[in-house]
Amino acid sequence: MNNKSGQAQKFRLISQIFFTVISLYTGWLFITFVNSMKNGNYFQRPAGVEAFLPLSGLIGLKHWILSGHLNSIHPAATLYLLAFLLMALLLKKGFCSWVCPFGFLSEYLWKLGKKIFGKNITIPKFLDIPLRGIKYFVLLFFLWAILVNMGYSDLTYFIYSPYNKAVDIRMLLFFERISTFSFFTILSFVLLSIPIKNFWCRYLCPYGALLGFISIFSPMKVKRNTHKCTNCKLCTYECPANIEVHNLKTVRSDECNACFRCIDTCPINDTLTMKLGKKKISPLLYIILIFSIFLGFLLGGKVTGHWQNSIKPKEYHKIIKNIDSPKYFHR
Repeated sequence: MNNKSGQAQKFRLISQIFFTVISLYTGWLFITFVNSMKNGNYFQRPAGVEAFLPLSGLIGLKHWILSGHLNSIHPAATLYLLAFLLMALLLKKGFCSWVCPFGFLSEYLWKLGKKIFGKNITIPKFLDIPLRGIKYFVLLFFLWAILVNMGYSDLTYFIYSPYNKAVDIRMLLFFERISTFSFFTILSFVLLSIPIKNFWCRYLCPYGALLGFISIFSPMKVKRNTHKCTNCKLCTYECPANIEVHNLKTVRSDECNACFRCIDTCPINDTLTMKLGKKKISPLLYIILIFSIFLGFLLGGKVTGHWQNSIKPKEYHKIIKNIDSPKYFHR
C-alpha cells in the first residue's frame, strides 16, 4: 500500500474500534438496566440500544411521515435509521466498513481465513449473483410488510403494543436463552465468514441490502484515471467485495463499502480517488463526515427531546415480570 493513502485504513480502524466499543458499552449498560429492573431497582436505559432495532426504526419512520410526529416508544431507532440512510446516500455503504461492529468482526474473520489458508474462497459468479439476491429478498419482504401492508392504525397499534415496548429486552433474552438451533446457525455464519469474505454481509444482511441500494444514488464514487492506470489489477485483488475495479472508470456497485482498500493498494498516486461529485475526498474528511452525521442525529435527538423513550420504570417492571407470558404480549 502506498504510504500516503494508507492512512485510510488507520482512520477506518479508529472508527471501527470506536463504534464497537460504544456498542459493547451500550450492551453492558442495557444488561445492567434489565437486571436492575428485575430486582425492582431503577437504572437509566441506554437509548443507544435502539441502533439494533432497525425494524422498529422503519415502522417509526413511516408512522412519522403519516402522523407528522416521532413516536415516543423507540424514537432513537428511527433517528439511527435516518442517520445510516443518510450515510449511505452521501458516503456510499461506509456504514458497513466504518461503523458496523458486525462488519468489523466479519472483516477480521476473513483476514484470519486468509492467514490460515493463504487465500479466501471466491464464489463463482453463477452462484454469487443469486446468493447475493437472498438479502434483497429478505429486505423486500420487510419493506412489503411495513411500507405496503401496514396502514396508519396498524403502525400505531404496533408501536404502542407491549410487544414493541419490550422488543429490545426480548432481543437480549434471545441471546441469553439462545436455543441450540440458533446457536449453531450463528456459529455456521461465523465459520463460513472465515474462508469466504464477508459471508453474512454479502449474502444475508437485509440492512446491508437497504444501504447498498441507497448507495447506488450516492454522488460519492471511486474514480479511476484510465491514463495513469497500469492495469496491474492490484485494486481488484484487494477489493473485499470482489469488484473488478481495474475495468471500471467509476465504481457504482451496491457492494462498494468505501473502505478505500483499492485506493490504498494502488501503486500510482491519484490513479484511484474517492470523489464526492468532482471533489476529492480524503480519508480524514471521510471520517469527519461519518462522525458528523452520527453525532448530528444523536445530539439533535437529545436536544429536541426525541431520544429517550417515554416508558416509565413501573411499566418496565411489569413488562419484565410478564416477559415469558405470550398472553401479555399478544393481547
